[in-house]
Amino acid sequence: MRFTGRWRPLAQDGLLAAVMAVLLSVVVLNTPRAGALDLAAALAGSLALVAWRRAPLVSLLVSTACMLVVAAHIQPGPPAAFPVLVSVFGAVRAGHRLAPALAGVLFLGVDLVAHLPGADGSGQNLHSAALLVGWFVAAGVAAAMIRHRQAYLEEAEQRAAEAERTREEAALRRAGEERLRIARELHDSLTHSISVIKVQAGVAVHLARKRGEDAPPALLAIQEASGDAMRELRATLEVLRHPDSSDGEAPASGLDRLDDLVERARSTGLRATVTISGTRRELPAEVDRAAYRIVQEALTNVSRHAGGAAATVRIDYADEALLVQVDDDGKADPDAPPVPGTGLLGMRERVAALGGRLRAEPRLGGGFTVRAELPLGEPS
Repeated sequence: MRFTGRWRPLAQDGLLAAVMAVLLSVVVLNTPRAGALDLAAALAGSLALVAWRRAPLVSLLVSTACMLVVAAHIQPGPPAAFPVLVSVFGAVRAGHRLAPALAGVLFLGVDLVAHLPGADGSGQNLHSAALLVGWFVAAGVAAAMIRHRQAYLEEAEQRAAEAERTREEAALRRAGEERLRIARELHDSLTHSISVIKVQAGVAVHLARKRGEDAPPALLAIQEASGDAMRELRATLEVLRHPDSSDGEAPASGLDRLDDLVERARSTGLRATVTISGTRRELPAEVDRAAYRIVQEALTNVSRHAGGAAATVRIDYADEALLVQVDDDGKADPDAPPVPGTGLLGMRERVAALGGRLRAEPRLGGGFTVRAELPLGEPS
């Protein structure tokens, strides 16, 4: 059986008590005038060391009382002090001061009285008593140093944990401040301009209808697109300001709005067709939103960079992936591929975040193709 965790110290203390009991038993049995009471006291004082770590005061009381009996009766010498030394060490290490000091003074006093110099004037017994004093002082000093070291390590760990918590709080605070700054910048730089576009487009449509004329499709598209842009911008700003709010999640723009997106592109003069294959089904929110944004960006690029070109949008609901492809018949040349802009980089980031693949490059027969494979499972 492996002793781990809380059982390892108990096994070590038990082994220490057993070794001490065997040692003192040998000493007592080889000492003249030793009896059964002395042997029992030595064993009890040694076995009390099992509790020196968990109950230091109990161990100190039992070991001191038992070893005083042994020291006063048979005077075995320094070995009688060993259990008391260990108990004093444990009590000081646990933070007690008065009890181990009294126990040490009491034991040393009894030992000194029992070992007074004989009639021959020999100072050997006094030398042994002085040696014991040094041992007791060393045990107390060592225990105090270990206690201070443990307190220092615990304080260092607490400071490290506090510093880590403070860093995390500071990082969250900085992230929140950055979100608010971005929200303010977006509001100040975009909201006003889009609002002006929407209002002026609405005024132009109203004046055209007032004169009995049909509003130009491009103007209607501008009005609708500016309205959608305002709606999504407000939702994005709300998410930036309140990221933890369940009501602050921007309404998803998914393939259910694909017809509106394509119709708006047609109103600008772009010839666009849509082909959908496979069984239409509910998609994961991130996949649905990414597919919509890819088509939106691709159609915008066709309108901006391939004037007069026609675009074909293909959506294929496969078993394990959603295939999104937008082709145009513009003038893009494979020998001179365009430099990827922010839109294409955004596409790649969206597809990579979902674990899919994106191909955006000029076609061999002329024109440009954007093909994205979006897995329908968990992101890789």
